[in-house]
Amino acid sequence: MFVDYAKIIIKSGDGGNGAATFRREKYVAAGGPDGGDGGKGGDVYFVVDPDSNTLIDFRYTKKFKAENGQNGSGGHRFGRSGDDCYINVPIGTIVKDAETGKVIIDLSEKGQKALILKGGRGGKGNSHFATSTRQAPRFAIDGEKGKEKELILELKLLADVGLVGFPNVGKSTILSRVTKATPKIADYHFTTIDPNLGVVKTEYGSSFVLADIPGIIEGASDGIGLGTQFLRHVERTRLLLHVIDVAGSEGRNPIDDFNKINEELKKYSEKLSKRKQIIVANKIDSMQDDTNFKALEKLAKDNNIEIYKISAITGEGLNELFNYVSEILKTLPKEEVVDIEDRIVYTLEDDKDEFTIEIIDGEFIVEGPAVERLMGRVNIGDNESYHYMERMLKRLGIEEALREKGVKEGDTVKLLEWEFEWYE
Repeated sequence: MFVDYAKIIIKSGDGGNGAATFRREKYVAAGGPDGGDGGKGGDVYFVVDPDSNTLIDFRYTKKFKAENGQNGSGGHRFGRSGDDCYINVPIGTIVKDAETGKVIIDLSEKGQKALILKGGRGGKGNSHFATSTRQAPRFAIDGEKGKEKELILELKLLADVGLVGFPNVGKSTILSRVTKATPKIADYHFTTIDPNLGVVKTEYGSSFVLADIPGIIEGASDGIGLGTQFLRHVERTRLLLHVIDVAGSEGRNPIDDFNKINEELKKYSEKLSKRKQIIVANKIDSMQDDTNFKALEKLAKDNNIEIYKISAITGEGLNELFNYVSEILKTLPKEEVVDIEDRIVYTLEDDKDEFTIEIIDGEFIVEGPAVERLMGRVNIGDNESYHYMERMLKRLGIEEALREKGVKEGDTVKLLEWEFEWYE
């Protein structure tokens, strides 16, 4: 089964907690702090798998999680870092943020590996907080929490040339004649329900990948039929072979067919509508007269498009067409499906110092990644840990921002679920 769309959840590992311990040995009356650091949480990577060509595995496994880091312990023993999580995907997979629709990474290169989520940093043991005036710190820092994201995976086939056209115009037959692919062929609509790929090798030795894109119909860009599932695979192609039945074997008008398919391409993507096309007038062996072909030939001339007449059944005209295609491909650059500026990679560091302050019913509500990270690492019930929190609020700029918002003595400040009374 060919699957080209999946929605999954990934989570990086939590960092291990630092330990608050003290050296305890016989004959050592007052051992110092010896709490070790927690281990780093595992990262989440996507890896291009050369042996995979579908996203079917993601129909059964929806959640992927890296291992948490282990907690530190006494004797300055650090916790072990969590194992990374590697997610294998086929070449041509685009990863999107399900919430925003933004593209995170385009995995279109062999051997490509992309870091998507970094694991949480391990917490510091109490040995880090010993000073000449505070020789026995009784608090440690908890590890950072990992990050969770819901992602959309879209597989866009990597083909040089795409065969497009209405159902039953002969696209699969063409693919089977010029490659070693064996698509299902029958005389009814939507025989092909999955894209098929094949490698064309011309008599001059050059080769390229040809994709049979299942029948695009009127309304496909709005999701009619299999709609956008078909159209997304046309995006990576450099050249479109627009196959049209000039025999009119189903009573359709070739000119209308040409216009309707191009309208769907334009509605789906303005960029795609400008992709170079060659009109392939198929089924010339079944033509009763050349009326349809003459009309199509005039349309091609008016639109400055090359036209080739062929018979996929007899093979007439196929060599000439594909030798020409091979030469044209040498002049066409490979398409970037995703603009570079639209690509983003999420890591925990992206938003580590971000916070927001809202005033609701006289309370100052402080939220954001910076606050979540800080409050997840302190123990409010411990005086030393509490003073550490106060110092971090100042270092992160939250204290200054609250003053700019007009906070004054006695006001309530809320950090996540904790409420504090402001004092100067």
